[in-house]
Amino acid sequence: MESENPKPEPQPQSTPVSVAAWRWPIVVVVLAMMVLVAYIVSLKTAKDAAAGTIRETRETIAEIGEAAVNIAENFQQAKITETFIESLPEVSDAGEGRLEVATLENTKVFKRTNTRTILWNKINLGTTVTEIKVPATFRYHIDLSAEWKIKVRDQQCIVIAPMLLPTTPVAIHTDKIEKRSENGWGRFNADDQMDGLMQSITPRLTSHASSDSHLNLVREQARKTVAEFVRQWLMKEDHWREDRFRTVTVIFAEEAEADDFPAKPTLQLN
Repeated sequence: MESENPKPEPQPQSTPVSVAAWRWPIVVVVLAMMVLVAYIVSLKTAKDAAAGTIRETRETIAEIGEAAVNIAENFQQAKITETFIESLPEVSDAGEGRLEVATLENTKVFKRTNTRTILWNKINLGTTVTEIKVPATFRYHIDLSAEWKIKVRDQQCIVIAPMLLPTTPVAIHTDKIEKRSENGWGRFNADDQMDGLMQSITPRLTSHASSDSHLNLVREQARKTVAEFVRQWLMKEDHWREDRFRTVTVIFAEEAEADDFPAKPTLQLN
């Protein structure tokens, strides 16, 4: 006979939580921590970079300011004169304190005629003609001790150089002189006339050298000579570059007032 009291059912036992169930939440937390750390590091790096940029900018501004001071100092008249003499040894060829900037080869023809008559111009004794062809070299210079003016406009170096001057006496190529004389039938003064003509050559050549026509012939050559020297000086001082001076304009003192410059630069970078 079965018992009236049923047997109690067995209670389920508790199972420990598996580690695998927490694997992905742990991964997510770790990744979040890594992202947070990376963000903090990036903020610090950005801050350091910004500080470095500011510091570099300040240093650059200071360098530019210092360079501007150096430019102003180097462009003083005394400095330019000193640099000319140091950089151009051939300056002594034109004499101390002179910079030779242009030469011109030219042959001048000097001629003198003399006619004589007697008996109230009724009898012509003839005409004496003397002629000399003189090959000469005209040289031009600027005075280094004269005033120099430098103007800086943006990246333009504008140089107002001293007056363009002829170097005298003019160099005569005596070995190439050609002489010609003709005596009239009743004249015998060709030698005396030739001597007088020879004595007049030097002052007449000096007059030619100083003429506007001759100065204009050599002006552009002289301008380029001065501009080239200034460019070399700028290169030596590390000022001839894209971020500093890019052009050199030369004008001579006799050409215009200080504010009236040629529109076209004499020399240009690249």
